[in-house]
Amino acid sequence: MDATRVVLAHDWLTGMRGGEKVLESFCRLWPAAPLYTVIHQPGSVSPLIENRPITASYLNHLPRVQRYYRYLLPLMPGAVNWKLPECDVVVSSSSCVAKGVTPPAGVPHVCYCHSPMRYAWHMRDSYGWRGVKGWLIDRLLNRIRAWDRATSSRVTHFVANSKEVQRRIRDCYDRDSVVIYPPADTDFYHPAPVRREDYYLVVSAFAPYKRLDLAIEACKRLGRRLVVIGAGQDEAKLRQQAGAGVAFLGWQTDAAIREHFQRARALLFPGLEDFGIVPVEAQACGCPVIAFGRGGATETVVPLGERRPTGVWFGEQTADALVHALETFESHADAFDPATLRTHALGFNTARFEREMSQFVAQIARTSQVRAA
Repeated sequence: MDATRVVLAHDWLTGMRGGEKVLESFCRLWPAAPLYTVIHQPGSVSPLIENRPITASYLNHLPRVQRYYRYLLPLMPGAVNWKLPECDVVVSSSSCVAKGVTPPAGVPHVCYCHSPMRYAWHMRDSYGWRGVKGWLIDRLLNRIRAWDRATSSRVTHFVANSKEVQRRIRDCYDRDSVVIYPPADTDFYHPAPVRREDYYLVVSAFAPYKRLDLAIEACKRLGRRLVVIGAGQDEAKLRQQAGAGVAFLGWQTDAAIREHFQRARALLFPGLEDFGIVPVEAQACGCPVIAFGRGGATETVVPLGERRPTGVWFGEQTADALVHALETFESHADAFDPATLRTHALGFNTARFEREMSQFVAQIARTSQVRAA
């Protein structure tokens, strides 16, 4: 356990996704650390996170704000102006506004960056805004992007969750960073003595940039079964596109997702992701991954053609490219050894992440204290 006095900041607490799994590790490392966030829906995150002092912003007092908080993005920069208590280090977990928190004078601020704000930077075109609405949103995002860049100076040390995000930090903020890959619970996600079944799997939020439409279209063309776990804004559109061979299960428990990782033929991962913890969890269960060959997947999936492959990459975000990748996978199914997949996934385990983060933050705290002496 690290004795460094830490204050934590996180964008919002409304569910357990990849960012919240990182936050869980922070809570284990610094169990006494108070936590500051824009929105907190009690009971939506694990007890490990909930069982500490949590301070939410003024936006949290709006009625039923958990249902529409994402639409409050223009107000969020003004919601992270907390007066933080005395500490040795501020550690923020951010893909939106938490990195804009101001640390106490002379205190270093380590930002674990899941990505610079996607809406304002690299994925602006992925959300499909058009016409007058698109013009207004674009002007708003220009202002938010300016704020995001300006407040990067409040961060003394950036930690990127992947080499992909490291490049984005350099592009957006003109800042260097170190890469510490996020934690995968390889103890929980493990193989089982069951036979693989004849279906492909998607586990994802239904956001436009996830490109689940490609998975549905490719499986329809080939007549392959597809199981989709998740929910989100594109659900009606995706259900309309899907045929009889696509089963939508909604969000499932971690145990149910693990069972599908243990039984599915392969995981389909067609989006451009910052890192993407789902492919690592799948590989920990011995499940190969068919992924778009850009972004974080290129750091977590070893493609067919290399030694000890764990999956297949496809080079373009088109249904044709994914169809070809599925056919390639099926013709080389014997190339994927479940034990090899699990061994690869173990390199991203939680103990490794917590050790690297603890050492990094402790060293920064020591250096800051020496300079202040």
